Amino acid sequence: MADDPTFYDDIEGYAGRLSYRAGDIAQLHVSTRADTYAVTVERWGRERVQVWSRTGIEGTFIEPPVDADSNGCGWPVSVEIPTGEDWKSGFYLVTLTADNGAEGRTIAHAGFVVRPATAAKNRGNRAIIVLATNTWNAYNNWGGKSLYTGGTQVSFRRPFGRGMLCRPEVERDDRKARPARWGEEPDVDGLEFQAYRTAKGYPPAVGSTGWFTFERRFVEWAETNGYELDYAISSDLAEDPGVLEGYDLMLSIGHDEYWSAGQRAAVERFVEAGGNLASFSGNTIFWQVRLEGDNMVCHKYTAHKTDPILATDPTQMSGMWCDPLVGNPEWSLLGGGSAFGLYYRFGAAVMRGSGGFTVYRDDHWLLANTGLRYGDVLGSKHGAVGYETLGVPLQFDEFQLPVMADRPNLPPHSEVVAFVPASNIGMGEYPKSISALSDQGDLEFIAERVYGGVNEDNLKRARFGNAVMLVCRPFTAADSGEVVTVGTTDWAFGLADDAPVGQVTRNVIDRYVS
Repeated sequence: MADDPTFYDDIEGYAGRLSYRAGDIAQLHVSTRADTYAVTVERWGRERVQVWSRTGIEGTFIEPPVDADSNGCGWPVSVEIPTGEDWKSGFYLVTLTADNGAEGRTIAHAGFVVRPATAAKNRGNRAIIVLATNTWNAYNNWGGKSLYTGGTQVSFRRPFGRGMLCRPEVERDDRKARPARWGEEPDVDGLEFQAYRTAKGYPPAVGSTGWFTFERRFVEWAETNGYELDYAISSDLAEDPGVLEGYDLMLSIGHDEYWSAGQRAAVERFVEAGGNLASFSGNTIFWQVRLEGDNMVCHKYTAHKTDPILATDPTQMSGMWCDPLVGNPEWSLLGGGSAFGLYYRFGAAVMRGSGGFTVYRDDHWLLANTGLRYGDVLGSKHGAVGYETLGVPLQFDEFQLPVMADRPNLPPHSEVVAFVPASNIGMGEYPKSISALSDQGDLEFIAERVYGGVNEDNLKRARFGNAVMLVCRPFTAADSGEVVTVGTTDWAFGLADDAPVGQVTRNVIDRYVS
């Protein structure tokens, strides 16, 4: 059941869209074995605040189609929720409760974002967080396959797997890079995570993506510290190119791995025009996807052989952004990429690492008021570095400080503030608890596609890298914006009570948002 959550619970549902503007009618599509059910809607910020509810709704059971994973469920509208123009922008959790269902199977969750009713330039909020919903969809295996279990097309119009949006909070067991406490050995094979998720009936995605894992933690911290954010989702940037207008700062949090061409173009226009991007995310902008109606297409490791678009426009191939056929590596915007270090404290990758960045430029504004000095470690208290990362080719200058090595497409201006060794891993090196590729790993794939072939020298070139903290300016115009890259998925785990992690995050937001 934990590997296929399709209708394990007595009720399931999904929002007709994952993003609405305040004042729109949000629609829910629900199927349940119960005669009646209830719906509550809560805005989840600093705390969960109920904004709408309804009970005694007549239930109808509709089997999911066999292609629900790739083409959606197609269920009719069951409930309409009138959002108000006064609803604050945010993530709204929908809780579906089946009446008289089986014990432990009566609750399911859906969710949607509410965008502001008016443009940012007419209001006070100057920062927008874009939830990584493309990545949520890629990992979601409700209805059959995900992009990790053989699928090449996944639908937004289906429920999310159990626990992806809401679950009881635990300290460490739901993490892929579980921090080891004093005297413990690291959970190299992910057995603690595997035991946790299977006991709870959660799919593998709960350790990799979803509102609850990453963005939720960041939002709770931000609102607790007085920051007001507006919200959007991945596909909003592709469907509404003006969604970033009027903002000073865009935030990307956690695991923002899957980007469409339209989404990336919107962000690049924003930064080139003077906006700023802060990416507290690992494995960011790794795969290019195509949004086709309600579905998302990505051929991933076979794209250079099987993607039908190769015949007409190879640059739109749904493979790595850094693949030579696409020719638009993520590091041209972010200053770093996953080809230069993808894993940390995950499988055979830096198994006993500190879990933090080693500080080099202690006088940089990014580290102001942290008290950290050269050689100190940032983020190790809760393992803020891991499980997936993002690095950059490095060398040392005459002062023994790290600088970018010469490589095509890197931003012309950059400052490396801190880093820690990370690596790519190949076949036989992944945690035993996860399903890896049957024919190759990321190490072999990057050696083949980025370095030109799988041989001994290229495997060495592809293996070692780093997780990096840097600030860069990817465009040359004097009035263009900056990009802050904190290359780790798990940064948000350090926000709860690791003071330097919180201070760095405040430094970023305060620099760009007045």
